[in-house]
Amino acid sequence: MSERQQTSMIAESLPASIRAAGESKGVFKKSADVIPMPTKGKDPARLYAGAQVNRLTSDWTALGTSADSEILTSIRLLRARSREMVRDNPHAKNVVRIVQNNVVGQGIGIQCQIVNKRGKLNDKLNSAIEAEWANFCRRQSFHAAGLLDLTGMLRLAMGQLVEAGEGVIRKVYQRFGDSKVPVGVEFIEADRLMDQWQSARAPNGNEIRMGVEIDQWGRPEAYWFFPKHPGDYQFQSFPPSKFIRIPASEIIHFYIVDRWPQTRGVPMFHSVLRKMNDMKGYTEAEIVAARASAAIMGFITSPEEQVADGEENGNLLTDLAPGTIQKLNPGESFEGFTPTRPNTGLDPFMRYMLREMAAGVGVSYESLSRDYSQSNYSSSRLALLDDRDTWRVLQGWLITTVLHPLYIEWLDLAVLSGTIKMPEDYYLNKEHYQAVRFKPRGWSWIDPLKEVKAYSEAVRAGFMTVSDVIGLTAGGADAEDMFKARRQELDLMAQLDLTFATDPGKAAADKAAADAAKAKAERELLEQQQQQQSSYDGGWYSGATGGDVGIAGLRRRK
Repeated sequence: MSERQQTSMIAESLPASIRAAGESKGVFKKSADVIPMPTKGKDPARLYAGAQVNRLTSDWTALGTSADSEILTSIRLLRARSREMVRDNPHAKNVVRIVQNNVVGQGIGIQCQIVNKRGKLNDKLNSAIEAEWANFCRRQSFHAAGLLDLTGMLRLAMGQLVEAGEGVIRKVYQRFGDSKVPVGVEFIEADRLMDQWQSARAPNGNEIRMGVEIDQWGRPEAYWFFPKHPGDYQFQSFPPSKFIRIPASEIIHFYIVDRWPQTRGVPMFHSVLRKMNDMKGYTEAEIVAARASAAIMGFITSPEEQVADGEENGNLLTDLAPGTIQKLNPGESFEGFTPTRPNTGLDPFMRYMLREMAAGVGVSYESLSRDYSQSNYSSSRLALLDDRDTWRVLQGWLITTVLHPLYIEWLDLAVLSGTIKMPEDYYLNKEHYQAVRFKPRGWSWIDPLKEVKAYSEAVRAGFMTVSDVIGLTAGGADAEDMFKARRQELDLMAQLDLTFATDPGKAAADKAAADAAKAKAERELLEQQQQQQSSYDGGWYSGATGGDVGIAGLRRRK
């Protein structure tokens, strides 16, 4: 290491103020003149293995670009290729279906949690809000076009998250259908966001990054859209008057942030698109080879010119039909064709590729391929539980990103329009009246007998509550729903004078009857034993030398 390099290293390690003073006096070189330390071939033991530059890593180039720089150059092609795979690849389509079914399922309900002054749930007010929300979530009231209800919109949102990496929900402030609340939603594909300029400036001076107008902190201020889908209409310049600017307060732009700052999302298939395309090409080649092999039965060889049924592309062809015997000319011989297709290595290779794909999109191989032949019960159960953790994370993300902001906006407008009658202190204590619990779907038992017993023991030990168990296993219902439904069921059974094994009263009566029967049987057995003992003590006695009966015994028997 040269003296100049040593001086540069010392300068870089000093505080900025001291370094500036040294540079002004000529003690240190200025930062622009500092010679970077070479890494190639210099003491690799002091480097991370992943940062070494040698003959084995010379073709490994990586750029330290920002998330937005990488997304800008790739987003359109990534989105287009991802959508092509969803259209044509059955496994890609299955990923979208798996995410929609497990994250949204048949819908995400709400349970209002407004309490009165005594800390008890205000059932009347909670029920009124839930009824109005259910009316709003119907497609005629919810969607601007009247085609999507809340569940349909959430399923579409999760599908676009997988396929395009993002989506946009616009809040439209007017009544739709028979809703009394002046708000509805419009779903907008991410393609309509203006994303072909590296940088643009809004008329107010804000920066526009790929269609998102942001302030100095990266907080969205507005969104810029094409009037139509860019596949229908193209622009060559950036005149602001030809784009639609919508304030950020009216937009819910949902995507998963992997790095920050990150203005746009990327498809979940981004890391496996090349492998999926390779799978497509390989399977197509194997199918063509198998079809070609199946079409050839054999070859006829002849020392002389052969007379055939026809000619195609310069080749002589002979027609063969099932159940016929072909007579050969003198000197001819037939050589059968033994095809090597279908390829026996196709199945293990495709399983490997599907495992790669499953790892890239974050689902288990069994769920992606529907192939359980390579796993036993324990490994399949472990994969299923791991998947469920992923679904719970996505459910929480969907609720906090989309559902909760939409619910708060709707409730404010419902109160403002007089649809829901709230106490006068609503605007002074919004958090109290906006308390709500969302109810995403749960999953049924994997091994019911063992899991019911385990959950029962956990509740008894205080490690879980009944609400926890119901939330995990009841498919979106909560404890309040379950208890009310159970109460209605018991009341109806009593009204119709029906008794089932699930009736807690019958279960208690059965247990009491069983205990009484057991106690009675024990008493009878004890009495029999006592009678036998009494008979032995005062009964017949036969001596060792004959059959004489004792006089005392005879008297007692009498």
